[in-house]
Amino acid sequence: MSLADRLKREIALTGPMSVADYVTRCLHDPMDGYYATRPRIGGGGDFITAPLVSQMFGELIGLWAVEVWTRLGAPDRLTLVEVGPGDGTLMADMLRAARLAPDFLQALDLVLIEPSPPLRAAQERTLAEAAVTPRWVSGLDDLPAGTPVILVANEVLDCLPARQFVRTEDGWMERRVGLDDDGGLTLGLAPITGPFAKPDYAVEPGQVVEISDAQAAFGAALGRLLARTTGAALLIDYGRDRPGPGDTLQAVRGHKKEGPLDHPGEADLTQWADFPTVLEAAIRAGADTTGSQGQGDFLRTLGIGARAERLKAARPEGAAVIDRQVDRLTADDQMGRLFKSAAIFAPRSLAVPGFE
Repeated sequence: MSLADRLKREIALTGPMSVADYVTRCLHDPMDGYYATRPRIGGGGDFITAPLVSQMFGELIGLWAVEVWTRLGAPDRLTLVEVGPGDGTLMADMLRAARLAPDFLQALDLVLIEPSPPLRAAQERTLAEAAVTPRWVSGLDDLPAGTPVILVANEVLDCLPARQFVRTEDGWMERRVGLDDDGGLTLGLAPITGPFAKPDYAVEPGQVVEISDAQAAFGAALGRLLARTTGAALLIDYGRDRPGPGDTLQAVRGHKKEGPLDHPGEADLTQWADFPTVLEAAIRAGADTTGSQGQGDFLRTLGIGARAERLKAARPEGAAVIDRQVDRLTADDQMGRLFKSAAIFAPRSLAVPGFE
């Protein structure tokens, strides 16, 4: 029985499910979830991420990590963590750039947090010859205590689902996944069950508001971790840097958008990262934050222009390709503005590179 058929049967028996629960099932169902069974990243897959656009992305983040370590006082023990490492390309590029700082590599305990068995296998292959051997854990709670942490999470928040609420002329309702008259999956409105805090910004009738308990919990967990250990967490994702309404649920398959209900478990489902909620949760948990800025500004501050010029000098025949890669990563009409970057850190005195 397909995931779609199992979801329909479950809804028929127990009633419509929240959008957040639907997204979680589509991504992580053990038998048929997208990430559990068939994630496809890259040009021949369903979507492409910044590390696969250019090696420059990972190299700059690797040097960012080295600089954070230096500003922490170059401790002789450090936990370097990546959450949701994809196929391992980002970490491979980070470690290659970090060879400029052998003491940094010597200090590392490299930890990867990845729930997807197929992606864990891809990461093992990609990092088989890396300068540091990684180990895998299930979550942030499994990280060692008492060791400074540098953490990177690229396109992780958008996989943490949000419930959807709609303001109607008669009050607030929750958007849920149910069945239409023909037994197919459909989106509809239902009375709200459970906690719901009305947004403190203007919402017109008919507009959708997304609230992600999962993203808030992730921000709080990072805040607690860094308040306890010191260090910094770098978050890069597409999303909003100020509160506001909007339906951002989307499905991507074969680099094309489709309806989120069309092929459960066969497409990547995402919702925008809610940076204000994540950062506020981290602050309440005891850490500090930088606020968010566009990915383009962040990469330019880290020196992507200079890195591109060095690459072009070494490979003049590839100059046009390198220029296109820089444009894809930094231009306002590409990834430069929609994608945001932010850091969570402790202690408060730590100056996080790229956000000064």
